Amino acid sequence: MDKGHFPGEENLTTQIQQFQADIMDDLDEELELEMDDRRLDALVDAGPDDGTDLPRARYFSELLRLQGELVKLQDWVVHQKLKVVVLFEGRDSAGKGGAIKRITQRLNPRVCRVAALPAPNERERTQWYFQRYASHLPAGGEIVLFDRSWYNRAGVEKVMGFCTDDEYEEFFRSVVEFERMLIRSGTILIKYWFSISDEEQNKRFLMRIHDPLKQWKLSPMDLESRRRWEDYTRAKEVMFERTHTADSPWWVVEGDDKKRARLNCMAHFLSRIPYDEVPHQPVVLPPRVHHDDYIRHPVPESMKVPHIY
Repeated sequence: MDKGHFPGEENLTTQIQQFQADIMDDLDEELELEMDDRRLDALVDAGPDDGTDLPRARYFSELLRLQGELVKLQDWVVHQKLKVVVLFEGRDSAGKGGAIKRITQRLNPRVCRVAALPAPNERERTQWYFQRYASHLPAGGEIVLFDRSWYNRAGVEKVMGFCTDDEYEEFFRSVVEFERMLIRSGTILIKYWFSISDEEQNKRFLMRIHDPLKQWKLSPMDLESRRRWEDYTRAKEVMFERTHTADSPWWVVEGDDKKRARLNCMAHFLSRIPYDEVPHQPVVLPPRVHHDDYIRHPVPESMKVPHIY
């Protein structure tokens, strides 16, 4: 053994490098919020690549391009009064939330909103299963992204024993017709499954455990799902077999590389809805009205937020 070399040292070094790459990814998220085309080159030159095969410069430029197209799609949805529903499903830490964040980042929240429903309460448990989801469906001119959806019954509820076998079977008898009804009513329905490998999920869970800013993302349910990896795999396979239909197919997003997964999902989403650019009248800022008799009152010092920074 070389001097200074210990068993497992390479593995520890690799984990540290992976954690550093994950931290860089978090910093990139903050850059994305502040970024525009004019500042792109300066931002991507401010630091090294994040260690993936996708250079940061290309990632940022493609992200901005796709987000620009999403704005055009949003305008088209409003113009044509389209109803769009997108389901995001997948294992814990597979990247659903990151993709949703990039899709909605530059869109109007009155047009594109996220439905992330908590566990059903006592009243909701007595309702028709799809009822609480139906209340979040879009009207004309709206896009709704479901961060987990009615497929909870085919996944977590089945694996964790939160539903009976009869309820599980009734879900499969109903869901295909429920989705056909949505589609017949004019709703555009797109279903994504974010796929992640066993090894990558383990790495992301470790990152959350050791990062105080991410520990809130780990719930006891998440930890139990990690233990029941194979049970979730079987449940997913049954779900695909029984709900992947010609008029409502599943689309699988390979999620081990978070940046590629986000871009691939965004590009595919755009490809599923034919759209054109909606012409807009030029925006002209009107002159401000001034009143000679108006005197602006000073703000009391006691009301001002202290200048800490």
